[in-house]
Amino acid sequence: MSLFTLAVVLLLLAVSCRELLSEKSDLKLATPATVEDNQALIDQFGFMNVDFASVGETSSDDFYMTDADYDGLYYEQDKRLYTWMPDHVTRPSSAGNAWSRCYRAIYISNSVLHNLETYHLTGAKADQVKGQALALRAARYLDASQIWCPAYRQSSASGELGLPLRLDPDMNTPSVRSTVQQTYDQILSDLHAALPLLPDQQLSKTRMSKTAVHGLLARTYLFMGNYDKALFHSKQALLLQPGLMDFNTVNPNAEYPIANLNKEITFWSGMSYEYHLIPAKIPQNIYSSYAVNDLRRTVYFTSDASNQILFKGYYNNENGSSTGVAVDELYLMAAECYARLNQVSEAMSHLNQLLVTRWKTGTYIPFTAANKEEALAIVLAERRKELLIRGLRWADLKRYNRDGANITLTRTVNGKQFVLPPNDQRYAIALPEEIVEIAGIPQNPR
Repeated sequence: MSLFTLAVVLLLLAVSCRELLSEKSDLKLATPATVEDNQALIDQFGFMNVDFASVGETSSDDFYMTDADYDGLYYEQDKRLYTWMPDHVTRPSSAGNAWSRCYRAIYISNSVLHNLETYHLTGAKADQVKGQALALRAARYLDASQIWCPAYRQSSASGELGLPLRLDPDMNTPSVRSTVQQTYDQILSDLHAALPLLPDQQLSKTRMSKTAVHGLLARTYLFMGNYDKALFHSKQALLLQPGLMDFNTVNPNAEYPIANLNKEITFWSGMSYEYHLIPAKIPQNIYSSYAVNDLRRTVYFTSDASNQILFKGYYNNENGSSTGVAVDELYLMAAECYARLNQVSEAMSHLNQLLVTRWKTGTYIPFTAANKEEALAIVLAERRKELLIRGLRWADLKRYNRDGANITLTRTVNGKQFVLPPNDQRYAIALPEEIVEIAGIPQNPR
């Protein structure tokens, strides 16, 4: 690592959430001026690949806490988040929180893009660095939009509060909340700009590739309800990386059976490490939905001395909950889009290609469906089972309820019941109060 890079890394380690959104930054202190230095900046695994938001997963119905787990949470804000309180649900920035970590990664991406332009860095390697920076920025904004923005609705997206879109490292520029439409437009713009700059695959799965960007585009369009485009990009990604793990070759007795950087990963990233999510306690109704010959039943789950079902099927192995796009998600996105577009046989074909690798050899009976509604119900049920604790359930709940699913969440903590109705304003989680105060930006409606 060059002295320039080391200096910037040390600088960034000291940057707090307050500084990221309110204080001036002097890039002249240490600005990498070579392609290699800028590649090193975005290769900083501890900044760019980890600490994606765990806020949505904590708020979802993928798992539960016992009263003892809840009482043992260190931060009062975490307790309020788990029970869907309308405000004060974010830890202080001094403790590290989802907002500060998100914008720290965006700041690094913006700095790299600034450096490439300022120092007129060109050529194939510079293009790759630019593509990675754009895709990483988009990945963070997509992650954040599922936490702090309402579900995307084309009819209202231009009038609803989106994210502050920081597009350069100049901290003199005031933070202003964009609209939801502008937020998604920026995500799509970054991803589409990154696509031609990247190779099909990278030497390391911790770097963005064309495959990963197609996957993120598919995910973005799926969240938006644009199923034609989500299908196109999921299919493009599958053309580049179609391989699935055969769970018959996975050791279900391992502490964490699924290998890190396994063949299905297109881009390696993970959410913040949370003790209530590793291992996550899984509701009995979810565990019971897996058939006896479904190998996920033993690969994904174990039990403790109290017969509580614990999750161990992390795609990041012992590193915890994955947020990166993987091939299994690509098959499920394609299957869902085919179903929604009334192409039933294609929907079932893509779903069956995935599930045959998850069942004990010789026992899987392919799904069939008589119509669009039946196909969609089957696909969504399998999406729920396959993508457990992958940081997607909160976004799924928002879009399902937007489309009329009417899913109500309930939790009972120390004898008191908490309820989150469908399409409640709390699905757009409250921004950190200190950011609202410092940056002078509006809070989400409560």
